[in-house]
Amino acid sequence: MTKLNQFAIQPVDETTLTQELTSIGFTADAFTTTAELWQHFLIKSLPEYQGEAAATDYLSRLLATPTLDVQAFLASGAPLSPAVFYTVALQLLYFVVGSDFQADTVLADAKKIGVTVVEGDFTDVATLKKAWYQLLNTHNKKSLTFLDDLAHRGFYLAKKVSQPFFFNGKAQAVFDMTKVVREIVYVEAPLDTDEDGKRDLLKLEILRPGETNQGLKVPSLFTASPYNQGTNPAAEKEKLHNVDVPLTRKEPNNISYEDIQYVPAEKPLPEERKVAGSTSETSETFQQEKAYSLNNYFLARGFAVVYSAGIGTKDSDGIQTCGSVEQTTATVAIIEWLAGNRRAFTNRTDNIEVKAWWCNGKVAMTGRSYLGTLATAAATTGVEGLATIVSEAAISNWYQYYRDNGLVIAPGGYPGEDADVLAEGTFSRMHQAGDYAKIKNFFDEKQAQMALDQDRLTGNYNQFWDERNYLPNVKNIKCDIMMVHGVNDWNVKPRHVYQLWQELQNVPVAKKVILHQGPHIYINNVPSIDYNDMMNLWFSHKLYGLENNVNELLPNIVFQDNVAPETWQGFDTWESLTSPQLTLNFEGDVLTTTAVEEPVRYRFSDQLPQEQFAKYQKDLQAWEQDLKADATPMTANRFLGKTAPVEKEIILSGAPKLKLKVASSQDFGMLSFQLVDYGVTKRLKEMPTTIGVKEMSLGYNWQYDNLTEYQLAKETTPFKMITKGHVNLQNRHNPYQVDDLVPEEFVELTVELQPTLHKVLAGHQIGLVVYGTDFGMTVRGNQEIAYTLELADCQLTLPLQ
Repeated sequence: MTKLNQFAIQPVDETTLTQELTSIGFTADAFTTTAELWQHFLIKSLPEYQGEAAATDYLSRLLATPTLDVQAFLASGAPLSPAVFYTVALQLLYFVVGSDFQADTVLADAKKIGVTVVEGDFTDVATLKKAWYQLLNTHNKKSLTFLDDLAHRGFYLAKKVSQPFFFNGKAQAVFDMTKVVREIVYVEAPLDTDEDGKRDLLKLEILRPGETNQGLKVPSLFTASPYNQGTNPAAEKEKLHNVDVPLTRKEPNNISYEDIQYVPAEKPLPEERKVAGSTSETSETFQQEKAYSLNNYFLARGFAVVYSAGIGTKDSDGIQTCGSVEQTTATVAIIEWLAGNRRAFTNRTDNIEVKAWWCNGKVAMTGRSYLGTLATAAATTGVEGLATIVSEAAISNWYQYYRDNGLVIAPGGYPGEDADVLAEGTFSRMHQAGDYAKIKNFFDEKQAQMALDQDRLTGNYNQFWDERNYLPNVKNIKCDIMMVHGVNDWNVKPRHVYQLWQELQNVPVAKKVILHQGPHIYINNVPSIDYNDMMNLWFSHKLYGLENNVNELLPNIVFQDNVAPETWQGFDTWESLTSPQLTLNFEGDVLTTTAVEEPVRYRFSDQLPQEQFAKYQKDLQAWEQDLKADATPMTANRFLGKTAPVEKEIILSGAPKLKLKVASSQDFGMLSFQLVDYGVTKRLKEMPTTIGVKEMSLGYNWQYDNLTEYQLAKETTPFKMITKGHVNLQNRHNPYQVDDLVPEEFVELTVELQPTLHKVLAGHQIGLVVYGTDFGMTVRGNQEIAYTLELADCQLTLPLQ
């Protein structure tokens, strides 16, 4: 059964309800019965049918009771009842009688689906109006509200409504998408990253409602995407680093943070270009953009959409610098132009200035991964005009993307990638041979320097990485922030959103987090949650100033359940100082809440037989399976401890902390950790399933998106990784200080695993795997190293919801 979870329906009083219904033609004129008024509403909600006869014929094909269609029911003269209303309502939402619900149990079934059933007497006009208003705001099976679906079907064509038009606190799809304006401008950034003596020009692609040409001013959704103008997969692949190399000893140091803190260097900046004239018209256009469907959804609702690939990309100046201050400055320059505080030109040569005269001065940033990362970076500057960001799967500290606790750590699925590799892959100036010939040698020199500065040899935190850490600047944020992240995202790991969330607790801005069960994906086309409505409520308030109570209406944390499919719930916090904790001690291979006094040592080797090592190099899935299973070829190469089956369901919420006493057989070493949910059950698939191809409309006569949903796998599995972590034993105190490590000498350390939000079912066990080489993320030297744990001095602390 499809389940709806709606967080963005704004409660309204009866006066507002009546006014909004009237504004779109649902008036309660003089009707003898509510059944007649209901018929009137139904016919008005069939914009495809010209004339009452055609609409009436359609109604005769909808079921009203277990034995009567709508027309037969109306002819019977029977009073309108809740059962009749919701039997028809569910069909209007594309739910199927006999499959999604039963006509004789419709009210109970509607509640199971997640449809709000209005209580009351349906022979009363006020009750009917309330139910109809609620229906208009209820989602259908295609991830649209009923009112959105009406708009897609042409509902507003014969209606005079304002532009923009708001209903239930959200902007509606009332703009003509055949009139969309596509234009290009070049923003002059306060940079010269290619050192050619001229300020870098940044290409900006703009899509705006045609109604702006008549004087309408609209806010802008800005997506900064280094991928927007193309990528270089072959060059990127060639630059990948070899991960089949040994871990090496690091020379101890005694440095402090001040020794490696990034301090901006003053650089001379070329003069601004001399303006040769001004215009309100651009001279370049484009036919197709690399669009984000959420942006297109809002384009139909009265928002402009702008894309910039930034420095070092096709048709722009500069070089790629991967997360540097210069890249942030380039992103901010676009916002400043949209807000009226920077210059842009109609093309790259004429110096004819053009302003964003169509923009109301308010900007939001959108996008996932690198795109959301640049949104976070821009927000930490406090730039004027940036009203909000929606940062999806965003990096908040680049060190923790490519490194972790003194180790080189690959983003999940991309072993060998690093900052220089990503810069190579997104340097789309390569796509234009004439332009590339001028810049190639300079870029190659900078790439060689980046390869040195990122320091894959030690994996230590240094000035290069400190420049790319946005967390110290979170205190500068002035805009409201919506964060979206997958708790199973091992590309941009959950620590990025968790640390940003924690840092924001002392910043006086509105902040929300949506945590889904996916990996590195978008969720704006998942029908079980009203994500687009939530963003609509958010943007309508932040960018249009509509008072819709969004800060109070949306929960602080929205969490997708990892046990029950299509289930989302709200929480107030995601680990705080007052969160309850479960502390587990190590009694041999049993994790227990009781104190352990008897010293027991457990020793395991990191080295594998060559044949087994070679197998895991090629088959990460086999390694993951063997690492966690009870009896496997990995038994001698890990520690595995489990709790007894938990007596009742618990929710882990936050960053698990692990205290260890450990010795290495060498004068160097690393440990990896996985927290595991053990219990035979059906689990959600790793990736959402496509359940409808091009079924979600983004507006009338406009574009479509696929529908995807997280579904339970058909087969049961014995376990699932909850979270993981890594540490270099020579970085026991922090990632820049290197400590000595004496072979076979025990050291103590504390490691914080990646944060999580995970439900553990009653009867399941919580397990911890401690091992050395992580075949998916660390270097893989297959070295002769053994690790010994002093189990009585080890402890695992789990924060609970």
